[in-house]
Amino acid sequence: MKAIRRFSVRPVLPEPLRPLHRLARNLRWSWHPETRELFEAVDPEGWQASGGDPVRLLGSVPVSRLANLAEDRPFLRRLTAAADDLHDYLTGPRWYQGLAGAGDGSVTRSAPEPAGPSAGTSSRSSGTPSATPSGTPSGTPSGTPSGTSAGLPAAIAYFSPEFGITAALPQYSGGLGILAGDHLKAASDLGVPLMGVGLLYRHGYFRQSLSREGWQQERYPLLDPNELPLTLLCEPDGRPVRIPLALPGGRPLHARVWQAQVGRVPLLLLDSDVEENDHGERDVTDRLYGGGSEHRLLQEMLLGIGGVRAVRAYCRLTGHPAPEVFHTNEGHAGFQGLERVRELIADGLDFATAHETVRAGTVFTTHTPVPAGIDRFDRELVARHFGDDGELPGIEVERVLALGMETYPGGEPNLFNMAVMGLRLAQRANGVSTLHGKVSREMFAGLWPGFDPEEVPITSVTNGVHAATWTAPEVTRLGARQFGHLPDGELWELRRALRKQLVAEVRRRLHESWRQRGAGTAELGWIDGVLDPDVLTIGFARRVPSYKRLTLMLRDRDRLMELLLHPERPIQIVVAGKAHPADDGGKRLIQELVRFADDSRVRHRLVFLPDYGMAMAQKLYPGCDVWLNNPLRPLEACGTSGMKAALNGGLNLSVLDGWWDEWYEPDFGWAIPTADGTAIDETRRDDLEAAALYELLETRVAPRFYDRGVDRLPGRWIDMVRRTLNTLAPKVLAGRMVREYVERLYAPAARSHRALDGTAARDVAAWKARVRAAWPDVAVDHVEAQLTPPAPGGAAELGSNLSLRVRVRLGGLEPADVEVQAVAGRVDDTDRLTDGTHVPLKPTAGPDEEGRRLYEGPLALDRTGPFGYTIRILPAHRLLADPAELGLIAVPSETTAEEAGVLMR
Repeated sequence: MKAIRRFSVRPVLPEPLRPLHRLARNLRWSWHPETRELFEAVDPEGWQASGGDPVRLLGSVPVSRLANLAEDRPFLRRLTAAADDLHDYLTGPRWYQGLAGAGDGSVTRSAPEPAGPSAGTSSRSSGTPSATPSGTPSGTPSGTPSGTSAGLPAAIAYFSPEFGITAALPQYSGGLGILAGDHLKAASDLGVPLMGVGLLYRHGYFRQSLSREGWQQERYPLLDPNELPLTLLCEPDGRPVRIPLALPGGRPLHARVWQAQVGRVPLLLLDSDVEENDHGERDVTDRLYGGGSEHRLLQEMLLGIGGVRAVRAYCRLTGHPAPEVFHTNEGHAGFQGLERVRELIADGLDFATAHETVRAGTVFTTHTPVPAGIDRFDRELVARHFGDDGELPGIEVERVLALGMETYPGGEPNLFNMAVMGLRLAQRANGVSTLHGKVSREMFAGLWPGFDPEEVPITSVTNGVHAATWTAPEVTRLGARQFGHLPDGELWELRRALRKQLVAEVRRRLHESWRQRGAGTAELGWIDGVLDPDVLTIGFARRVPSYKRLTLMLRDRDRLMELLLHPERPIQIVVAGKAHPADDGGKRLIQELVRFADDSRVRHRLVFLPDYGMAMAQKLYPGCDVWLNNPLRPLEACGTSGMKAALNGGLNLSVLDGWWDEWYEPDFGWAIPTADGTAIDETRRDDLEAAALYELLETRVAPRFYDRGVDRLPGRWIDMVRRTLNTLAPKVLAGRMVREYVERLYAPAARSHRALDGTAARDVAAWKARVRAAWPDVAVDHVEAQLTPPAPGGAAELGSNLSLRVRVRLGGLEPADVEVQAVAGRVDDTDRLTDGTHVPLKPTAGPDEEGRRLYEGPLALDRTGPFGYTIRILPAHRLLADPAELGLIAVPSETTAEEAGVLMR
């Protein structure tokens, strides 16, 4: 019979074992080996059956076993040590608390910071004293860090549509969620006062299996929040907090708030599956990235608007400091800025003033290098949800639309773009690798007309990965400082042990997959011979959009087969990945690869593992010798999977895209040559790049792996592994990434937030309105230049100066409202300035009879070769984060430029 209702009955732990509850509910166990080992000791078989989930484990341990453990003194000592260690980790000062900064908000390091593959695994090794903050709720770290008066934010709210913390909390689909999870973990390790905000999806992302024919199949198992490491946020009287939203037609949408504790970081997850909602509203948080446009819009309204309200409720109930900085991880949560504007309008501010206040404290991170990867909604759909009876009273719907519409050259004026709204609501923005920052500046340049892409105010912070999560315990135990002294034989044996573990894991998962595909046990004896722990092992695992080119390795199947079956230097490849449920093209790519892998000639050398997720990844990365990445350049924003391989001594074989473009060195792996920038079709390009991949594997990668010395060790390969662990691994850490966010984005945003009190924000808003109104009449009217000292024949020589005299029209603005600059540098064949230097010019006289003002200044000729300059006028205000912030610029007309002779050769 089938149960009509399901619910969880939680165990009552004996008093001596009560600390297990707190250890299980804080997700630090997911990256803390000692805590995981403690739970495994509770019930080794139950630990395996639970998938390494302490909450599930404690729900299944027999009462008799709990009674025995309550009398087991060695176990209780271990439990006390683990509980004390967690307490010290949560309450003791860490990197952030040790920061010191001047009053201008600059920050300097004054305390040790975690580094290397073992970073963040223990709080005891830091030697920092324990400190219990008064008035702090149980299990919650102190909220106000030392140094906030010096420009550091007291709290940061980090919004993301998905979070990959652990397989026990399946609220992620791919790289964006894993990155968000690593961001929270690293912030916790560093003591950064971050709080995460997301949605709780009752079905998570789909579970993947294969049909007999190799076609991806999806299933969505229902998740019970009571069986997850979550607690419900409740009012003092015990009632669950309710977050309300108003939908068109007077429909209400209610959500409750679940809290996960990620070390020191609270993670708030909104859940619409509550009884007060009608069926349609209950399903808003049913699936991650599911449903049509309206479903996605409702999810993003709940994430952004409801997320701010959840933050307010959490701070009210716990005493946590209110966030000064709001970080939007991709455009999905962009509506959080509008909700904060609404709050300020309700407090009496006008829209423009509220907008400036919100922008000052907002950071926006874009993760996509292509417009198709951004959520875009039809104008009428957005207008309907934010109309007169919509969710943001006090904000006219036209103002909402103006923030997201693609009203710029190259945009589609009828589409509401979530990334565009994110950029317009944030004073600071970044891409996630150096190359991606460049691509983002080019992609969004239309928002700053007149500026060259390199001046678009989007910087970059290259992603990182959380070492304690992704480094194999065997590597962690060695510690970063030992790799330089570890004998070659021991390092090689370590790599072989990890490879052997992967082989066992692959065989187990492959057997399970084939059973799901309908195979009987008698058909599966061949799986015992799949992979070889002594064969060069290559990994490829990621989402399966077309640009990541899952099947590039199949372009020449005969050549691939030769590589797989080479008699002396064989390779073996482990592949995993999911296609979006609506992406039949991606599913066809998976099926194509699976059918090749099913061939009895190669199935022991190439396998596809379905249901790629964190649990699989944590075995896959350490066990692979080489990590393969072959996207269409430059469409990989960052691509952190290769970073995780590097933490374990894996070498990268990748197109120069994302993070590999900036950190590639021959010591760390190989760069696959690309045909980007050439006028060829995609088929020809794939053929060329696949051929380059085969060539690298055949002539460089495999020979180096199998090139053994007299000691039967691959000395040159081991050198590359050692250099990867010693030199590359410290660069790819999420701790480095979060420190950069603090120093380059969070601290400046907090400083701007504090500078824009009500009066200052109102003044800035009024100033911007005045500048925008006057700008059509701002112009460079006349430019004169004279060489000093004069040269024979008027030739420009190195070391001389140009004395510039420029007359400008300011359209009623004052000199204090603008900066007049000379921009000088080399010029290319099209006369475009490159590597420009900006030289401010000074006003020397009041307006002449025609209302023009005179600006003068010297321009040093400090380089030889083709040289040029131009003049431009920019708005100037002490509270602007960037000169391009308003998107306003005035440059000489063609006639003025010709008269000035601004180009010299």
